[in-house]
Amino acid sequence: MTVNRDIAPAQTPEGARIQRRYKWRLRRADMLTVIVYLSVAAALALFVADGGIQKYFTSWTQVPTGLGIVAGLVGSDLMLVMLLLSARLPVIDRTFGHDAALATHRKLGKPVFYWIIAHMVLLLIGYGILDGVNIVAEAVSLWNTVPDMWMAFVGTAALIAVVVTSLVIVRRKLAYQFWLAVHFLAYAAVLAALPHQFSTGMMFADGTWARWYWAALYVGTLAAITIFRFILPVAKSLRHQLRVLDVVVEAPGVMSVVMSGRNLDRLRARGGQFFNWRFWSPGLILDPHPFSLSAAPDGRTLRITVRDLGKGSARLLNLRPGTRVSFEGPYGLFTETARTTEKVVLIGAGIGITPIRALLEDAHLRNADISVVLRGGSDEEVYLWQETYDLCVAKDAWLRVLVGHRPHGVDTWMSAEAYNAGERLSTLVPFIQDADVFVCGPDPWTDLVVRDARHAGVPAHRIHVERFDF
Repeated sequence: MTVNRDIAPAQTPEGARIQRRYKWRLRRADMLTVIVYLSVAAALALFVADGGIQKYFTSWTQVPTGLGIVAGLVGSDLMLVMLLLSARLPVIDRTFGHDAALATHRKLGKPVFYWIIAHMVLLLIGYGILDGVNIVAEAVSLWNTVPDMWMAFVGTAALIAVVVTSLVIVRRKLAYQFWLAVHFLAYAAVLAALPHQFSTGMMFADGTWARWYWAALYVGTLAAITIFRFILPVAKSLRHQLRVLDVVVEAPGVMSVVMSGRNLDRLRARGGQFFNWRFWSPGLILDPHPFSLSAAPDGRTLRITVRDLGKGSARLLNLRPGTRVSFEGPYGLFTETARTTEKVVLIGAGIGITPIRALLEDAHLRNADISVVLRGGSDEEVYLWQETYDLCVAKDAWLRVLVGHRPHGVDTWMSAEAYNAGERLSTLVPFIQDADVFVCGPDPWTDLVVRDARHAGVPAHRIHVERFDF
């Protein structure tokens, strides 16, 4: 994960404040990135310090074993980094954003898989050379004779299952509950690898620095996952006692759910962020729903606006006031705090208008130069239109609404009317290359807006997109 270092000169005190905050985020990004590299370097340095070169790289028969150990060290380290990226750590979320953290988590998946497979295969080759047998016979021998080695094979099988189910084309065919259950295998894979490393791994023998280093790394990672993925969400839900206060129909198939609770100001949620919601209602309690706030938090209530897009969201239309709500969050960097300039362009389509409307309401945008572009296939699909219009009037923001279907055969996010009239993103918002651009809508549509923003000269670090993912 990287954060661009292009910082425009400040013109006002507000601009200076924005830049100071952005510089601090750059420093945190540097610190976290350095820590990742140092963790890999430390693992390799401890291998060398504990005599790894002399043990495994002074004889050709030992080289496969040495390479296998190195592959295992790198793969294990990056596996723990992967788990931390999905652990919802606040420092990661506030530095890179939920979307970028999970994108990096996914990118690391295949490299980690290759490192771990290389670790297993190279060790089987190395041990097989010493024992004078092939790798299959060596694998059977290790399974039957070496304590805890069977758990290492089970852990590898679990890792393979995680990689297979992570493929997008496969994951889309699986129910969320099954996908989640399989991904718990990632934790199982890590736990299964522990015993053989410490009981049979010579590099982790008693008295070595490596033993203490890896013990601390594993304990720290598993503690972070337990705290931020399980303990804190439960504690927050119990503390704030969130319940459905009202259900308001906004349009056919679209409704707003207003929730109230205790001390909601302590959540420190911002307009544009999202939560994973669990509604204690039949058919909903087992399904977490990632919905963004559709109104800036006021310390007393939280509101989401939901469209009927499937069986899960359709059940939300039957929610009743008083229903208890559990939640995880708030998450995401799709907020005013992500800004690098005083100019802001907010672009939303369909139900993606809801976080745009919440972000527009943020009090810290009162001095910003704001432009808003809304998109819908019809007037009815420009959700929360009146509220967004009223906020634009109150904040003296420029507003443009594009309604209608896209032009046939043209790869564009705009309506046919606007496109055929020669409108482009750079003509809608002439100063867009000097602004922060926030985009929310269906994924293919969002990708087209991002492409046009890049063509219009907007630097990548000023384009903010948050995709709600598991």
